[in-house]
Formats: sequence, C-alpha cells, structure tokens
Amino acid sequence: MYKTIIVPIDIANAERGRSMIARARLLGGDGAKIILLSVMESIPGYIRAEMPSDIEGARLDQAKRELDGYASAAGGNITAEVRSGKPASEIIHAAEAHGADLIIVASHNPGMQDYFLGSTAARVVRHAQCSVLVDR
Repeated sequence: MYKTIIVPIDIANAERGRSMIARARLLGGDGAKIILLSVMESIPGYIRAEMPSDIEGARLDQAKRELDGYASAAGGNITAEVRSGKPASEIIHAAEAHGADLIIVASHNPGMQDYFLGSTAARVVRHAQCSVLVDR
C-alpha cells in the first residue's frame, strides 16, 4: 500500500478526477494521505500587464474551492493544493515536497511527439523520483 499519493486533477474534467481519486483510495487503503493537486498555467507577463491585477489570484482561489469540494465529497484523509506554473514541474515538486510514493497522472490528448502519453504525463513519468501510475 502507498502512504502518500499525489493526484493531479484537471478542474475542467471532473469525472476523470473522481475516478482517479477512487483509484488512489484503492491503492492507498485507509491510512493513505491523498493530495489533490491542480496546477494553473502561469499567465505570461505581457498578458498579465493588460489584465486586472487580481485575476490570477481569483483563478487560483476558484480552483482551490473546486478541489476542496472534490476532497470533501470523497471524504477521508484527502487534502487539496493549487499551484501555479508548468504542470509537469509542479507535479514533481509537489511529490518531492510531500514525500509522495505514488503519483497518479491522467493521460489524454497526446500529440505526435508523445503519441502514447500526453506531454505532461510523459514528463512526469520521465522525471519523477517515485512511482507513477498513468490513468488512461
């Protein structure tokens, strides 16, 4: 059984997130700590300069509220975290920061360079220092 599991969630794909949470519960058992993670791509500075100053904070707050909703609906030892940056890098950093022994990452919409895995999933698989389960 795994003790600490990172589950990156795409807020736009809630149904997929629910199935990944269920898989994490199964693999971790009752004592596992499950961390739901959403990574919001940073808004480039040249665009951010033309936007209201609080827009990026509002995006992060909205994502945190949604993840908190998933966590409370699932019950148990599940927490939510939102980060800003490049998704693959932030997933790996979160796993290292929490001492995770498993990352469950979704793979979808692959391009030609990453035909079997999406580019974020492929980067996480290549660079993570813990086990990675790719959920298709």
